Amino acid sequence: MTTSRFRLVPMRPRDPGEERRAASTLELFFDLVFVVAVSIASVQLHHALSEGHVLDGIVNYAIVFFGIWWAWMNFTWFATSFDTDDWLYRVLTIMQMGGVLVLASGIQPAFDDHDFSVLIIAYVVMRLALVAQWLRASRSAGPARRATLIYAGGITLVQALWLASLLLPRSMFFVALVVLVAAELAVPIVAERTGTTPWHPHHITERYGLFTLIVLGESLLGSANAIIEALHDNEGLGSLIGLASLALIATAAVWWIYFWPPHHRAISSLGRSLAYGYGHYFIFAAAGALSAGIEVEIDVLTGQGELHQPWASFAYTIPLAVFILGVWVLGIRPRADRIVNAVVPLAGVLVLIDPLIPVPFALTALILVVAVAVLVWRRPLDQAV
Repeated sequence: MTTSRFRLVPMRPRDPGEERRAASTLELFFDLVFVVAVSIASVQLHHALSEGHVLDGIVNYAIVFFGIWWAWMNFTWFATSFDTDDWLYRVLTIMQMGGVLVLASGIQPAFDDHDFSVLIIAYVVMRLALVAQWLRASRSAGPARRATLIYAGGITLVQALWLASLLLPRSMFFVALVVLVAAELAVPIVAERTGTTPWHPHHITERYGLFTLIVLGESLLGSANAIIEALHDNEGLGSLIGLASLALIATAAVWWIYFWPPHHRAISSLGRSLAYGYGHYFIFAAAGALSAGIEVEIDVLTGQGELHQPWASFAYTIPLAVFILGVWVLGIRPRADRIVNAVVPLAGVLVLIDPLIPVPFALTALILVVAVAVLVWRRPLDQAV
């Protein structure tokens, strides 16, 4: 590998067929800061739901999680194409990590006061650090040079508009937010249609799997909190232990469901890759919201929440249903037979409506166990014997 006199490696496109390509230690380090951001967003969603601010909490969570998810996803797709792991690449990546931590500090003001200024400024810092990466990549990108310049220019323009949006009155800010989110989503579509950057299917889907594990870890935290609460509340001991068991079963089941299909086959073309990448917003957001839903149920069982049954139970059944249906659409449906393609979406629907049935804990667990049992019985089509 050649280096310059500044010990920099030319940022040439990586080989999409590179053998044994795996997540780097820098990428794993990068993911750690998102644990903080996802955790804080989940906690704030929990507080909003428990206080009865359901719509406001969901909207704020969707906005905040978009910033978290989009920053993570853009770095991930850039890294699969141009990762050099030299000192400048590492420094710019660490700058993005710092932006994530500052973004995390702006999540509570966004929920409490609809003050998105800290969150937006931190987000812009992260995005501009990535612009520097794209500009550097453009020098050695070859056929992908035009795409790298469109990425750099498009991202810069949108960040300027994000900063300008801070000057708008609150009544207009949310309209601008929708427009700017659409603009962010449009940049990769325009860039990739002018000069596709290479991506490594196994590397990308490994990164998505690792991030899924991060957000699912939040639901395990909810399970742990349920056990802790059970130790201090003898009156509700049975219900809290039941909820703790459900949290563990639900987390294990959705993990099983997510990793059943061979995800790398889902990004074989640009259109499918965009659908896979963008669709994961709902999967990741649902997994992050699952722990908030479990905590809401704990509040109800201990008499501390404003929500009442059956509505409180929807706080965890809706994320479960969105996760299951999202994974089915993006990963399972094209690789499964008729039985799996009937059972998995049915499980998602049954979990969703479970709170309307008298015994939600046991029934939710049973539905998920049956879905997993069917996946054990049936194999993906390209792995069938």
